[in-house]
Amino acid sequence: MVWYLGKDGLVKILDAPAYSIAETTRLVGVPRSSVNYYLRGYQYKYPANEKSYTRKLSPIISQSETGSTYASFLDLIDLLCVKEFLARNFTLQFLRKALAEAKEYLGTPHFATSQFYTSKDRIILKIPKNGVLIQLMTGGQITIPEITQKLSHKLDFADAAHLGLAQRFFPNGKNGAIVIDPQISFGRPTLVGYGVATSNIYDLYLGEKQKIKPVSEWFNIPVPEIRVAVKFEHSLWA
Repeated sequence: MVWYLGKDGLVKILDAPAYSIAETTRLVGVPRSSVNYYLRGYQYKYPANEKSYTRKLSPIISQSETGSTYASFLDLIDLLCVKEFLARNFTLQFLRKALAEAKEYLGTPHFATSQFYTSKDRIILKIPKNGVLIQLMTGGQITIPEITQKLSHKLDFADAAHLGLAQRFFPNGKNGAIVIDPQISFGRPTLVGYGVATSNIYDLYLGEKQKIKPVSEWFNIPVPEIRVAVKFEHSLWA
C-alpha cells in the first residue's frame, strides 16, 4: 500500500486519542481496571508502623498525551501486546522492564512499532530499520532463536520509512472481514473493502427488528458480510 501522508502525518493519525476506556476495553478484551492501570499507572496507600505510605506504579504503556481519558490506535496495539505477553506467563515486573528497554531501541514511546517474538522465557524484539533480532533484558544481545511470531496474523505494519508503526488491526485475523484502520471511519471497526462501520450496521439491524436482508439492501453489502458485522458487534457487548 502506498502512503500519501508524510511520516509525521501518519504518526498523528495513529497516535490521536480516539477510543474511550469503555471502547478500548471491548475492542482489546482487557478488563477496564487493567486498562486504566496499564495506561495510567496505579497508586495506593497502606499502613506500616502506624504511618501511611503511598506507593506509585508507573504506567506500562506511555501515552503520547499523558493523562488522556482516551486511547489512541497505537495504545490499543500496545495493550494487545501486554495482554499476549501476560497470557504467556511473563510477569508484570519483567514485562515493565523489557518493554521500557524496547522503547529505547525503537526511539518511540510505543512498542506497537515492531514485531515481538517469544522463546520460552525470553522476549525478542525485531528492529524495523534493519530486521535485527534483539533479546531484551540481556544488554542488547543479538539472537536468532526458535521463535513464535506474536499477533502477526492480526496486524499490518508500515514500512521502515514510517517507523514500522502498526497501522491496521484485524480483530478476527487478516482473513476475517473486520478491520480497525485509523484512516477509515475515524478508526471505528469497519467491513474490509466497504469502509462501513460495524456499529452503523448493527444499529440499523436493531432498528429493523434484527432482520438481515433490509440491512443488506440498505448498505448494498452482501448478507454474509452483514452477518459478520452483526456477530462482531454483538460479541463486543456480550
